[in-house]
Amino acid sequence: MAKTPDQDESVSKVGHAKRHVVMVAAALMLAVAAGVAWLLFHHSSAKQRAKAEPKVEAVLHLEPFVVNLADPEGDRFLRVGIDLGLEQEQEERSHPGQSAMSLARTRDTILAILTACDAQALITPAGKANLKEQLTKGLRERAPELGVREVYFNEFLVQR
Repeated sequence: MAKTPDQDESVSKVGHAKRHVVMVAAALMLAVAAGVAWLLFHHSSAKQRAKAEPKVEAVLHLEPFVVNLADPEGDRFLRVGIDLGLEQEQEERSHPGQSAMSLARTRDTILAILTACDAQALITPAGKANLKEQLTKGLRERAPELGVREVYFNEFLVQR
């Protein structure tokens, strides 16, 4: 029995629809597989970062700093209260006399960094974030025995 042109056309449409469904299903499976792979990779790399970077275990409160800023427009002042997030308690790693030296080096480092700042940069959120990064980096270099991980501002006032 011979097929009519209408039958050929309907068979072609059904075959095309089946191919379309298969292609869509394959694309969805590929997208799901990529998503699962990304989640697994992201989750494992986050765990590795958490293990590699020590957590803050203690906080060292410092007396507030009041400094002249390096502002070409005139006398500008900064009053800032700083707490340091440390890897471990201070008593666990200090020897007699070492604590006083560490505190002196810490305050000196902070003062050197603060006095190099200008008021205009410090009043923006990005400027404060940059200052935290500079302080953290400077303290890690000059007072590594403290194990500074974070810098927290508990007061921040720029007089212009």
